[in-house]
Amino acid sequence: MLNDSLASVLSNITNAEKIGRQECTYRPYSKLIADILNILIKENYIGKFEVINDTKGKLLKINLLGKINKVGVIKPRFSVKKGNFEKFEKRFLPAKDFGILIVSTSKGVMTHNEAKEKKIGGKLIAYCY
Repeated sequence: MLNDSLASVLSNITNAEKIGRQECTYRPYSKLIADILNILIKENYIGKFEVINDTKGKLLKINLLGKINKVGVIKPRFSVKKGNFEKFEKRFLPAKDFGILIVSTSKGVMTHNEAKEKKIGGKLIAYCY
């Protein structure tokens, strides 16, 4: 049984990217995983994904573009105020304006750049570059 399905799907994506696969599959499905994959699609890190209804539950089929160097979860889930994103950018991203932090806010899941524009804080979930 999986303890952290989000960490598992992100490490699955990282490993498939490293060995050069065009797609990867993952089970189980959750709305949070779908929200994070939609952000990665919007930022052009992955291609489209589809949800396949199987007899055992829902299966994710993710198309990879080969643009991800590393993607992972942030544990523990740090709380970030609206002006304190820069400290965590330095900690989790390799360079300024390179990569994204994914934040869960009261307005939904979004990148740290969108949260800065909307001037809201939240909890850090994941990073990607």
